[in-house]
Amino acid sequence: MKRCCKWRASYSPTMSIPNGILVGMGNPLLDIQVSIGKDFLDKYQLKGNDAILAEKHHLPMYQELPKMEGVQYIPGGATQNVLRAFQWVVGESKKAIFFGSIGNDEFGKTLTKEATSAGVDVHYQIHDNEKTGVCGVLVYEHHRSLVTDLLAAQKYTIDHLEKTENWNRVEKAQYYYISGYFLSTCPPALMKVANHAAETNKLFMVNLSAPFIPFAHKKELDDALPYTDILFGNRTEAEAYADSHGWNTHDLKEIALKLANSEKVNKKRSRTVVITNDEHPIIVVHDGGIEEFPVKRLPSEVIVDTNGAGDGFVGGFLAELVKGKPLKDSIECGCYTAQEVIQQSGCTFPKHCQYK
Repeated sequence: MKRCCKWRASYSPTMSIPNGILVGMGNPLLDIQVSIGKDFLDKYQLKGNDAILAEKHHLPMYQELPKMEGVQYIPGGATQNVLRAFQWVVGESKKAIFFGSIGNDEFGKTLTKEATSAGVDVHYQIHDNEKTGVCGVLVYEHHRSLVTDLLAAQKYTIDHLEKTENWNRVEKAQYYYISGYFLSTCPPALMKVANHAAETNKLFMVNLSAPFIPFAHKKELDDALPYTDILFGNRTEAEAYADSHGWNTHDLKEIALKLANSEKVNKKRSRTVVITNDEHPIIVVHDGGIEEFPVKRLPSEVIVDTNGAGDGFVGGFLAELVKGKPLKDSIECGCYTAQEVIQQSGCTFPKHCQYK
């Protein structure tokens, strides 16, 4: 097996991380989090550990949740969560830039305030006649079911990205991260950034994000994958990708290798694929070889809920990646961050990051 090498850093690891080194695009949401019973899941025909877009029969939920005991409002959206986790580990503000779309309302103001206080340099496209997107985060026995009503989040347009001041931010960045959810929001913006990354030999990264993505947005995912230098996903998402492409296998190693070896535009970089699998070893294909990284299992009594674990993992991973650290360090920091997240309520973090 070919051993994992150090990442090709765009600057010396001994230097301070430049502001705006990482750009993320995604769907900014306000999470409405509540601990619920199985009867609530059954009422809305939901699974105990899933992520879906709201359908008509789910909409009454958003009127019901705010009235429930223990409701919490947390800034969310997959990409924004990743950048918040990244900033928490890095510990210096404005290293990550976020583009997305919100409404001109109180939820939007809350998102702006909370994301900025977390260190993320947010540049929202604001829609006066749309409401800020929300996500029902339903916590049941340490697991979470996510039900998203995108609202303004799905209204992002490429003209916002193409504003001189925003495209300058893109050009100055060295790393780009897109959640799978954004595939349906603004493919032209996504592909513009993907092309820029390939042409300038910068890192473009995508997360599968949810099992429905490879089915509902197969074309958009297939268009983005050739430009993807690092692909993230978990077991169910990887299996869904295999099913959507008729691969007739749920062997994670086989799926990871196929994903890594599929068509790639920028031939200067091989594709890295990272597949997490709960407490089971993380499967990574990198530089042509496949490797497994063990995961430390936490005692069940310290786990509050698993919401945000995957985003926390990626945020920690990216914090070491941009420093030019070896792959092993990125995996270890990702695991550390994910484990810190699941000991909190929602995708939140302790006051200080203790990762060394």
